[in-house]
Amino acid sequence: MKLSNKTQALQDLIAPAVEACDVDLWGIEFVPQGKRSLLRIYIDKPVDPTAEPVINEDGEVEQGRGIGVQDCVRVTQQVGAMLDVHDPISGEYALEVSSPGWDRPFFQLQQMADYIGQTVALRLISAVDNRRKFQAKLVAVDLENEMIQVEVEKQQVLDIDSHNIDKANLVYQD
Repeated sequence: MKLSNKTQALQDLIAPAVEACDVDLWGIEFVPQGKRSLLRIYIDKPVDPTAEPVINEDGEVEQGRGIGVQDCVRVTQQVGAMLDVHDPISGEYALEVSSPGWDRPFFQLQQMADYIGQTVALRLISAVDNRRKFQAKLVAVDLENEMIQVEVEKQQVLDIDSHNIDKANLVYQD
């Protein structure tokens, strides 16, 4: 789950603008697509079930929930203005801002720790147990050794080095 140099530079540039909007930067994806690139920013904020409902400046009722449309609008405006000033992306690009959603992608190993016991979809760089793609139950996250353990079918547990993970997502289960 290592970011490319370009993606890391963009994340470092964008992070203060996102935090100024009182939300957390969950991660970014930068996809160069010829003349028109895509910069996707995922934002999140903790859900507070004890929060009292409040009416925000747009007249919407907020009840301690996660990301709302206005959060995305504020981040889009803040980051868009910052990107206009610094111009780190050559050519045209589309800017998308959203919550990570139910099938949230993971960008850092520590993000996975809150989802132990749930199903994750993994795409690996190098095959483990003759497979590069699979869905498995997340059993453990070892931040010190940068490893995860997953349980695949037949209760087989695999150790996976985080540097071998190309992409990881939570699998939404109803």
